[in-house]
Amino acid sequence: MEVMFLNNSVLTWLTALGVAVGVALALQLTKTVVVHRLGIIAARTDTKLDDIAVAALHATRTLAILIMGLYAGSTVLLLPASVDQFATRFAIVVGLIQAAIWGNTALRAWLAEYYGGSNADPARATSAAAVGFIARMVLWIVILLMILDNLGVNITTLVASLGIGGIAVALAVQNILGDLFASLSIVLDKPFVIGDFVIVDKYLGTIEHVGLKTTRIRSLGGEQLVFSNADLLKSRLQNMTRMSRRRVVFGVSVTFDTPTARLREIPPLLTELVKAREPVTFDRAHFSGIGPSSYNFEVVYWVEVPDYVRFMDIQQEIYLQLLDRFEEMGVELARPAQTLHVHDARDVAAQEKEGLVAVERGPAPLPPAVG
Repeated sequence: MEVMFLNNSVLTWLTALGVAVGVALALQLTKTVVVHRLGIIAARTDTKLDDIAVAALHATRTLAILIMGLYAGSTVLLLPASVDQFATRFAIVVGLIQAAIWGNTALRAWLAEYYGGSNADPARATSAAAVGFIARMVLWIVILLMILDNLGVNITTLVASLGIGGIAVALAVQNILGDLFASLSIVLDKPFVIGDFVIVDKYLGTIEHVGLKTTRIRSLGGEQLVFSNADLLKSRLQNMTRMSRRRVVFGVSVTFDTPTARLREIPPLLTELVKAREPVTFDRAHFSGIGPSSYNFEVVYWVEVPDYVRFMDIQQEIYLQLLDRFEEMGVELARPAQTLHVHDARDVAAQEKEGLVAVERGPAPLPPAVG
């Protein structure tokens, strides 16, 4: 037992091994017991904090436990200063990485609980994706800086250098950063969320994905449309999913030979047909004007549901019943037409002769040129 190996006796090595195994087993046992007990408590309570704690502790890595056990055993040994310093720094780095894993897991669990999952609410899914990415990025940057500081790197100079370099990088990638901040604006302001049907300029489709740089829309034709976030926010965007009810305006035109008595009956008829539909709120029906070849009527009403198919069913039924009633009344729908009045040339000549019609005559011809 007194045999020396690397400045430590065999007994010291065996003691160090025992300490390493004991600490590793104790940490693993503690993890198992704590996770089990917290899991039982979490099942009995309504608060989500204990569930988040269970998820975080369950993410403890076995490799990290073994490394901590070995570091505890190394403290028993007489090691060179450089080796002892390396072991200490390595253990701290492993501990920081494990802390980052705990924080990352807890953050994911909190987002899942707070935002209710992706299937519950598309708006919350969009927010969770962006908030989670930013929070995890900040967490790992802080852990990385702590690791560098532990390794002896002057992070003050590093942070200052990164600040100066960051300005140059920001100028070089300002378009990308613009899309990134536009993504944050979309997440926080929520002009639309995943699953919304939108109209962007002349493009129609359903929001499929909101990323850090681009938003993807599945069009009615099936193809995927990709917009940069900054350009999307600058566009005129109509969110049809947010529509609570639909305003409908349609016109009807009848021929000029329709009697005045029949014209007076048409607005009450249109009012009756619209009010008979459900769920519809009637607004107005009027004789709106006289066109080049027709008498025009205008009807306005509200469909109290945003469903486009329901709106088309209601409009179709109104049209069909209107045609039936017009047929009963003997009223004809107007067709685009023009009437050309042609005068008999003999009548025009007779009127000219009697001086009833002034005849336009061109300028007198010029006399022939004399050579």
